[in-house]
Formats: sequence, structure tokens, C-alpha cells
Amino acid sequence: MKATTTPLHHSLANRAKDITKRELQTYAERTKNSQVANSRARKVLPLGVPSSFQAYDPYPIVVRSAQGPFMEDVDGNRYVDYDMGFGALFSGHCHPVVRRAIELQLDDGTLFVTPAESNAEVAELLGARYGLPMWRFTNSGTEATMDAIRVARGVTGRDKIVKVEGGYHGHHDEVMISMKPALNLAGPADAPIPVPATAGITQAVLGDTIVIPYNDPDALERVLKNGDVAAFIVEPVMENIGICLPHDGYLKAVRDITNKYGTKLIFDEVKTGITAGWSGATGHFGVTPDLVCLAKSIGGGLPLGAFGGTQECMDQITAGKVIHLGTYNGNPLCMAAAKAVLADVCTPAETEATISRNQALVDACNDVIVDAGVPAHTVKFGAKGCITWAPENIRNYRDYKATDFDLAFAQWIHGINRGILLPPGLDEQWLISVMHTEDEALRYANVFQEFIDELIA
Repeated sequence: MKATTTPLHHSLANRAKDITKRELQTYAERTKNSQVANSRARKVLPLGVPSSFQAYDPYPIVVRSAQGPFMEDVDGNRYVDYDMGFGALFSGHCHPVVRRAIELQLDDGTLFVTPAESNAEVAELLGARYGLPMWRFTNSGTEATMDAIRVARGVTGRDKIVKVEGGYHGHHDEVMISMKPALNLAGPADAPIPVPATAGITQAVLGDTIVIPYNDPDALERVLKNGDVAAFIVEPVMENIGICLPHDGYLKAVRDITNKYGTKLIFDEVKTGITAGWSGATGHFGVTPDLVCLAKSIGGGLPLGAFGGTQECMDQITAGKVIHLGTYNGNPLCMAAAKAVLADVCTPAETEATISRNQALVDACNDVIVDAGVPAHTVKFGAKGCITWAPENIRNYRDYKATDFDLAFAQWIHGINRGILLPPGLDEQWLISVMHTEDEALRYANVFQEFIDELIA
């Protein structure tokens, strides 16, 4: 997909830059305390934030409270939160059922470092959703993907892994490769060159990670033919580049090809998870991997990850061939939150109702786009959605790089100044939580309409 270069596009891009310039001034005026707080934090925290993902231009808002679908910053500005912890808060901020579960567990302790009954209860709930028999808990999605890769290497006896270009699977070395590579370094689209995303990645690690394009089963088969690949790790729906959906039949082909060559298939559902539906993207597409990785939405806002797998894979841990460790793994406080989320809050009925509210938002935004004739489109998956500034759906990372980031940033900065909190740019997507009412869900569409009206005026 090539970038749009029509006179209309040039006119919109120039207008977007004018809007951005004005809105940056407004942002500075309404977030003075956030700016002061960030300046203070920069003296003791690199970039002034605890995670580099939280740093964005011109500086991040600093939040002091959150409830339901709302957040409030240190300047007293109130936002409808569509970020929802990068998708972690499907249950909303401080859902009363989750909060009560945490409070009850606090009375009985926060860390045992010996099993609790809730470990098995939460594993049973995950198994019922994902159809995989055995589970282990971690503290983050990064740990879940790291451990799943180790299990795949243990069961196959192979070293190499394959990931897709533009995919994010956490911040361990094996997957911090070609996350968002510069195209002048990335090589041909059909056979990308692995590009380290950070300093500190050794050549040995780089040599064990093969990169292919998404939505290209032929590329996968080509790199698996040597029979030396332990795992193909992939988001069934890519959510590091907006929302990039699989082509019809792609995931089924991936399952067949990995089976053919004895490569373990790992679905990274850290971002899709239970926001995709009651049984995640795995259930939605009807393709079961060898291992699935979860985090974010299963924890109700507490730090929790998990990976589940087939008996063959997870028996590597049972037999002691693969060791999985962690002081905080399965701690009872996180288990209490997860049990409440999985069993009581994000029920099948509530999940479907929330997805329906998201559909209403996506439809409303799509109507705005169609009526205005702007070069953008909406994408929906489960309770998540996004607006991508390109006339056609993106198929892979190279398509994503051809989208218009100036228009995307103008839309974001315009929205945040009007109480719409979205992740900046095209990297992420919105999430409608179970605590967003229909009016709160649709507020974004109303502000988007205001932005489009000004853009095309």
C-alpha cells in the first residue's frame, strides 16, 4: 500500500499541522502541573517515566486518580479513558467487584510464596476459556512470552524462533527485534532483515530470531523448511500497529504449516486477551495454538500474566526439563483480582454487551469518515477499535508505515484537550470497558466529528 499523495491529502495534512500547532499551545496551558511533575520526575527517572512507553510528546499528562471509565490529572482535567491501561482494564478502573475481592484478600495476606487454592481456580477459568489444559502464572506479558518461548525450545530441542515484522511481544531480548524498524534498515518486504530495537541485543540473539511479514503464509513456510525453528510467536491480531486483522484463512494456514515442520505455535494474546471475546482471539478464529500468552485484561489492573499450553508443552515444566520460577507468580492478591474478572465481571453476557457498545462507537466514527470523504478507516476487534489514517486496511507493518502520522497526531492532541484520552499516534487502539456506558463510549465519536469538521472546513 502506497501513501496517499492526492491534492486533498496534502490539504488535509497541512491543515492537520495547523491544528496541531494550536492544540499544543492549549495542551501546555491546561496541563501546567503535569509539566511541572514531569520536569521533577526527569531528575530521577529517565524520560521522567517508569516505562518508556509512557513518554510521549510534548510530555505526558500525570494522573492522580481513576474511577470507572474516567481519569483525572494533576491539573484537575477529567478524561474519558479509552486507553484503559493499554487494554489492561477491560473491567474498568476500580470495578467494585474486583475491588471487593482485593479487599477481602488483603485481610488474609498478599504474598505466601506457597500455593493458594486460588491458583488452581484461576487456571481452571483460563482453561475453560482457551481450551488448553495446563497453565502457569507470571507478573507481566513480557514474562509470559519469554517463558512460552523457553518451553517451545525445551520441547523441540531447537534454538531459532520466528516473529513478524512490527510485532511487539515484550521487552526480553529474543523479541525486541524488528518491533518498528526503520525501512532503510529492514530490507525487502517479503524477506525482512532482523533489526534490533535497542542497544544491548547480542549478535547471537539476533541470529536466532527470524523476521517475516504478517499475513504471508508462504514466507512462514519458507523459513520453517530447514526444520530448525522452535516457535513461531505471533499476535493473532496485530495490535502494535493499530489493529491489523489476519486475512481469511491466514491463522489456519499458520497452524497447518507449523504442524507440518514440528514448530510450536505461540499466540501472543497479551493485547487481545479477553477483550476479543470470552475465549479470546483463539476462540474467535477457532485456531488453537500450542501455547498462548496472556496478561493485561485478565488482571483487573494488577500486574498479572499467564501462559497456557498443551500437555506436551507444559509437561516440560512438570518433568523439570524447563524451569519456570518467580517469587510473585500466582500471588494471592492478583489471583483474587483475576478470579473476580474472569468469573464475575467479564462474563459472556457482559463481554458481548461491551463489544456491542464498541461496535456502536466504531459505526459512528465510520459514518463521520464516510460523510467527510477523508482518507481514513475504522477497524474493530472485540471491545477494541481504532481509526487508521489510510484509505485501505493495512495488511502488515509496511502498510502501517505508509499511513499518515501527522493526521493521527493532530486527531490525538485535539481529542485530549477535549477530555478524550487515547494512546498517542497510530500504535495503539481504544478499549471500551465494561464500565463505559453507551454515552461515554460514544463521546469519542462526537469529539472526532468536531475534529473532522475543522479538518475539512
